Amino acid sequence: MRGVALLKAALAALLCAAALAARAEGIEVRNAQLLATEEGVALNADFVFDFAPRLAEMVANGVPLYFVVEFELTRPRWWWFDEKPVAKRIQQRLSYHAVSRHYRLSTGLLQQQFATLEEALHVLRGVRNWVVIERSASLADANYEAALRMRLDTTLLPKPFQLSALTSREMNLESSWRRFTFRPPPAAGPAAPAPAETRDPKEADTK
Repeated sequence: MRGVALLKAALAALLCAAALAARAEGIEVRNAQLLATEEGVALNADFVFDFAPRLAEMVANGVPLYFVVEFELTRPRWWWFDEKPVAKRIQQRLSYHAVSRHYRLSTGLLQQQFATLEEALHVLRGVRNWVVIERSASLADANYEAALRMRLDTTLLPKPFQLSALTSREMNLESSWRRFTFRPPPAAGPAAPAPAETRDPKEADTK
């Protein structure tokens, strides 16, 4: 019995190691900006990634892919737990309609159709005018840390593909969290704040 337990533990460890090895940061977040709008603060961002032939084949064969974009806003507090007033996500569904021979990109109730996969991916790789902070939100006059990432949600794939994703690098599309500083605009200020762009500390040191 002890030998069987050890074997199971070893197999579980191997599966975890394989999953970690397969998880590649295949998406890069670029040009993230927070801009003041009439509705509040909107996010614009670009995502750069290669779409593997295997994923293209899956979509063409009727397997929808779900991409998730997540945004968080956090205010660090040294005397207490960090405050997280905003945590939002959008889900985009990429699919192929065999009858019309069009690719579809669905975000909530919004559906867009494209003649080619590349046209659909061009739209998927960008987020525009996504209101992440409502105008009614109550934020302190302080610096916040904004964080953004994008990933392919493999948990929504059919079961056989979920198992394949454990060891497949090309099926594990995910970015790391891109973090940058954001300061809310004055509540009564008529002027819009300057865009808050992502900037890595390493990039700042080289300038």
